[in-house]
Amino acid sequence: MRWRLLSRETSEEIYLLVLDPGEEALTAISEFAAAQKITAASLMAIGAFEKAVVGWYDFEKRDYRRLPIDEQCEVLSLIGDIALGEDGKRSLHAHVVLGISDGTTRGGHFLEGIVKPTLEVTLSETPAHLRRKHHPDLGVALIDI
Repeated sequence: MRWRLLSRETSEEIYLLVLDPGEEALTAISEFAAAQKITAASLMAIGAFEKAVVGWYDFEKRDYRRLPIDEQCEVLSLIGDIALGEDGKRSLHAHVVLGISDGTTRGGHFLEGIVKPTLEVTLSETPAHLRRKHHPDLGVALIDI
């Protein structure tokens, strides 16, 4: 991955990350956020994956049903945020819409994506320290304002 700081204001930094072929996107973005000590951010990205996994949250099972996409796909939209979990670790929560070869789309919670040929991510750090709090009634951790 290559990256560049695009802007540094007193309260916000904006980064551009360019992921390389073969990188797993969720891992690469999460590791970058940890290295930069980012505790609150929003992100958006476009590019392509050689394969990916999206998820659909099953409230009854309290888990994501994994929906693999085992072919080259275009990242039409990837948006999300970074916040700290109750355990103090960074948590990247993102959704993605992928275009596949027949012109249809697949989308959902972004679980995994192997970059090919690139993924261009704009990450906007915010001055607030966002925290996620687990909601037992829903089975998920949500940003606690």
